[in-house]
Amino acid sequence: MEKRFVAIWFPHLATDWVTRSRRELEIKPFVLSAASGGRMVITASNLTAESNGVFAGMVVADAKAIVPDLEVLIDKPGFTEKLLKRIAIWCIRFSPLVAVDLPGGILLDATGCPHLWNSDQGYVDAIAGRLSDFGYDVRIAMADTIGCAWAMARFGSGSRVIEKGRQLDALLPLPPEALRLPAEDTLLLQQLGLRQVSQVLGIPRASLRRRFGQLLLDRLDMALGNQEENLIPVVPAEPWQERLYSLDPISTMGGIEIALGRLLETLCEKLQQEEKGLRTARFKGFRVDGKTVQVEISTTRPSTSVSHLFKLFELKLQDFNAESGVEVFILEAPVFEDNSPVQQDLWQLGGSQAGIQLSELIDRLSGKYGSGHITRYLPDAHYWPERSIKSAGSLLEQPQVEWRTDRARPVELLPIPEKIEVTAPIPDYPPMLFRHKGKLHTIKKADGPERIEQEWWIEEGEHRDYYAVEDETGKRYWLFRSGHYTGDKSPHWFLHGFFA
Repeated sequence: MEKRFVAIWFPHLATDWVTRSRRELEIKPFVLSAASGGRMVITASNLTAESNGVFAGMVVADAKAIVPDLEVLIDKPGFTEKLLKRIAIWCIRFSPLVAVDLPGGILLDATGCPHLWNSDQGYVDAIAGRLSDFGYDVRIAMADTIGCAWAMARFGSGSRVIEKGRQLDALLPLPPEALRLPAEDTLLLQQLGLRQVSQVLGIPRASLRRRFGQLLLDRLDMALGNQEENLIPVVPAEPWQERLYSLDPISTMGGIEIALGRLLETLCEKLQQEEKGLRTARFKGFRVDGKTVQVEISTTRPSTSVSHLFKLFELKLQDFNAESGVEVFILEAPVFEDNSPVQQDLWQLGGSQAGIQLSELIDRLSGKYGSGHITRYLPDAHYWPERSIKSAGSLLEQPQVEWRTDRARPVELLPIPEKIEVTAPIPDYPPMLFRHKGKLHTIKKADGPERIEQEWWIEEGEHRDYYAVEDETGKRYWLFRSGHYTGDKSPHWFLHGFFA
């Protein structure tokens, strides 16, 4: 696919932003200033001030002499860069690849995007129109290269859309400044009488290299498309992403569900072709008021089931606030995995269909009650009870050791054993009574002891003697004594688990 880029330039970005909140300054000359070398120097001026001969770089005192009623505001350090970044993030609704172009511009990789606005011109007009509605003075251009789009946005006239393959014709009449060169290089070109790019191109490359170095040739090649140039996006684009643009903003739940369904069908079809499945999906909406809303789902296994994923999103769409209307919908899969046919045999539950149904059930329960409410455990290669089980990362993870079946283990194991009061004969008899959380339990049956030694290579400490006991109500518990009875010292007893 042939590359297309859009360059946006804000000639009065900082002052436009100030005017948005202070409308009385719209017709007044005002500037922003900052301290430099012991003097206050103008960093930005509005259009009215410029029409009176006041420009950035002038000393405030000199500017005041020219325009006595000039209003001077303090420029905050780094403010313009932060503002550009915010606008660049807003522009992601028009392209997944958006970069900040300091000091006053934004670049978009528009490849494959304009068809959503029916044409290149419609695409450019939509961007310019929205930014103008926000109160920004904006210049915009589209071309095959970043360099050509940048030059036309700042120095071009006429059409803002350069036809494919016509970047040379567009660049020829422009001044050398359009090549993104350092100020000293452009000044030297002007001193040599080179007022247009066409004149620069008329000089042999070897001569240009000797006089100006390689940078001038690189800038020419980039602008003409002979050398590749890439953007550094302000937000990295997800590899799996689909977009849907709406001609009329959508705010109804029915419209949102239709948009979600279409995006899921397209994205899942592409994932299936590459034998991938998503584990996390994010549904975004760019609202007309400039705000972004989103909901996110996760799955226990790689999935490309449109119906299943749609049901997971349905549980969260009430949080998708489309109050002012959504103009662009985006569905992306930031987390995905291989999804080969071998993975269909899940948890050894009688075939692939049972495994898929189980994973989808877990997904729906997690979506409704929260992911922390459902956990799968696997046996781990440890004797110490707290270390003998571990949480599984997914349903596809297989145990490395077998579950222990020679000794009874409680269905519910407490993560931290709870101290109890016990009445017990000594030294190795099971307890007769124990008190837990203020309630006294009389033990009718007991089995034990089972001694479990501390894993000395991990941690030092006392051994434990475990007893499986049953109280007068038929409830069964897993108790242990920590250490031996030695002289006058009595070991502590703990409750560690509950049997079914």
